[in-house]
Amino acid sequence: MAGTDAAAAAVVSTASVSGGQSAEPASGSPSPTASGAPLTRPQAQARCTAVLMAGLTRTERAGQVLMIGVPAGSAGSAATLATRYQVGGVFLRGRSTVSATVLRRQLAAVQTASRRATGIPVHVAVDQEGGKVQTLSGAGFVTLPPARTQGTWTTATLAARTRAAAKALRAAGITLNLAPVADTVAVADRASNPPIGRSAREYGSTPSAAAADVATVVTASRAERLSTAAKHFPGLGRVRANTDTSAAAVDAVTTARDTNLAPFTASIDSGTAMVMMSSARYPKLDSKAIAAFSPAIATTLLRRDLHFTGVVVSDDLGNAKALASVPVGSRAVRFIGAGGDLVLSVNTAHAPLMRTALLAEAKRSATFARRLDEAATRVVAGKVAAGLIGCTAAQLAAAPVTG
Repeated sequence: MAGTDAAAAAVVSTASVSGGQSAEPASGSPSPTASGAPLTRPQAQARCTAVLMAGLTRTERAGQVLMIGVPAGSAGSAATLATRYQVGGVFLRGRSTVSATVLRRQLAAVQTASRRATGIPVHVAVDQEGGKVQTLSGAGFVTLPPARTQGTWTTATLAARTRAAAKALRAAGITLNLAPVADTVAVADRASNPPIGRSAREYGSTPSAAAADVATVVTASRAERLSTAAKHFPGLGRVRANTDTSAAAVDAVTTARDTNLAPFTASIDSGTAMVMMSSARYPKLDSKAIAAFSPAIATTLLRRDLHFTGVVVSDDLGNAKALASVPVGSRAVRFIGAGGDLVLSVNTAHAPLMRTALLAEAKRSATFARRLDEAATRVVAGKVAAGLIGCTAAQLAAAPVTG
């Protein structure tokens, strides 16, 4: 097993809170510090993350930064990914009418496999926005209308119905909803905006309206211990093509001071665990790379300017047409190198290709190796902050002081 990593220790004090998402202390009662004072929650989470990271090999750390898709109707197949590739997350792709009770049994087996492999559970993610984008519709789940309809509800109604839906997901073993959509689509652009507007996936037609609802959804989800991933940064509300089916998605308007960033800022302020990167192009932010591969967007804008300290997750880097010209392994390397933390591919077969590429690049470049460790630390820290895993008092007492 790997020893305590310097890069992991350096980042854990900032990553451990996971964008502000609160959770119970890493162990029942935080251990005292060297001075005898009780650990604060962030200190306990930081130390627990350091303990868990110290137990991971470089190969296991490369697995932690991958979230790989499996069919939603056969979620139990993710156990193989957890065992063979030590992935940090699984994404239930497609649509399923499996009941919440059956899904919970399947996912319990997946979590058992993950804990046996690395000692760390996986994040189990779905797209459960409402309307057309709703992975799970079996008995026990709450059906929601599209976000545009949700945006017409009162704040109290939106909060209550979001909490009910989130509670059902958590009861079934889902830990992460790849929502809410934080993109703003103007009324005049709805018909010409394929990824969001045509399916009514936006909460509002103005940034302020969308921001208010996004904040409500994030807060309500967190209240039921369901992590969220606000998407698709820095926004898909102005594009005229869908990155899933085209490489021509371009937003030639958005700047670093754009008002359409307000819903993303609201999600960060409300404690979203993750922010999902778009795979479109934004020439005024980066003239050369798509957002997912852009340090200017993922690191400078999102982390430095908007002060996001949680997990940066990609949109699909597996089957999306926007990535078709980039070799599979290079997609993972470029995303992590740009400042991303969790690589999402809906294609199950991509797990070994991406992990191998990440390990090869880490062996070639010490700088990339540090970046990979930083990303893995953020992913693990997010799980600690979300209450998915904790540490004993003895582990906390023995951990390096990092926060």
